[in-house]
Amino acid sequence: MKPRSTIARMTRHLFAIIALIGIATTSIEAETSGKKAPLNPSGFAIQRGINLSHWLSQDFGWSPRETFITENDIQYLAGIGYDHVRLPLDEKEMWDAEGNPIEASFAYVEKAIEWCQAHDLRIVVDLHTINAHHFNAANEGLENTLWTDPAAQEGFFDLWRDLSARLHHYPVDLVAYEIMNEPVAEDHEDWNRLVETALKTIRELEPDRVIVIGANMWQIPVNVPKLRIPENDKNIILSTHVYAPLAFTHYKANWTPFQVYEGPVSYPGAPITQEVYDALVAENPALADLLNNAREDWGPERLAAEFAPAIEHARKLGLQLYCGEFGCLPTVPREQRLAYYRDLLKVLEDNDVAWANWEYKGDFGIFEWHSEITSIGAPDLDMIEVLTGTRPQ
Repeated sequence: MKPRSTIARMTRHLFAIIALIGIATTSIEAETSGKKAPLNPSGFAIQRGINLSHWLSQDFGWSPRETFITENDIQYLAGIGYDHVRLPLDEKEMWDAEGNPIEASFAYVEKAIEWCQAHDLRIVVDLHTINAHHFNAANEGLENTLWTDPAAQEGFFDLWRDLSARLHHYPVDLVAYEIMNEPVAEDHEDWNRLVETALKTIRELEPDRVIVIGANMWQIPVNVPKLRIPENDKNIILSTHVYAPLAFTHYKANWTPFQVYEGPVSYPGAPITQEVYDALVAENPALADLLNNAREDWGPERLAAEFAPAIEHARKLGLQLYCGEFGCLPTVPREQRLAYYRDLLKVLEDNDVAWANWEYKGDFGIFEWHSEITSIGAPDLDMIEVLTGTRPQ
């Protein structure tokens, strides 16, 4: 009979071996299922996603809401290799002018979550625009009062109290929240203060919910290090968006001030020549900063440099980084567009950055785009294959 101390040591060793086997098994299961282990304690694991835009946000009336996104769409996205969707919500689509919830809209949110659960997709619920803030206010004749009006700020927190009260019963490994899309504050601290209070507001009811927080000024990567994040909260995902170089990705976009340019653009390389830049800036000096990087040599290395500040900061904090939006309009030469997506995705996946392309249905989407009237055509099989590695039959 062995002494108790020896038995105890053997027992501890046995438990350690079992634990190691368990860890190895979990790792193998994650690899074979194509999913990486989550970087957050709540188990919300994402890698490849897509935005369900123009449904409950920026609804342009392209299609009836009840048919624009259905369970068939969610099943289709799961089948072609996506593991999550990002669901943008606009305040004006979810609450009426008196601040009362629009129950029909919230019913669609709940359906979307349940469809995702049924088809093994995760979902990021993104508060995209609110009445006091729009990411493109400067070009839409709007005023962002969020940064200066205490009542507007309290109204913003109330939106999250309402959302949290309605969605808190869903599993934390199924649903995450994104506090607000593309904040545009002149002072980074204005956004940091808002994030701090919004996070506390949500945490009062949901201490374990994963919260996605984007950088100030359209979530560009260089501003991610300027975010102030609580050190003891690991259920946070840092978010960035990249549409650089804008002269290429938004070529002929009618909501940009350089929509007048009808000449050629290029990728890889400099999207426009120095001569074109000089001519455009001479006509509209406000374009100087907007098109400044359009003269640079864009390709994999330049895209990697664009993401570098965000990647380095996320690693420093031990948090997952998420590129919640990127995309390029089909107005550019097709092969150049596909090359841009290939290069950008390689940078993301080489650096373990989760992503969601903009978008599912729309002019940036994965279907042939014909016009605002007919909206979409057949699936763009080449684009889908570049994004997910799957070519639908």
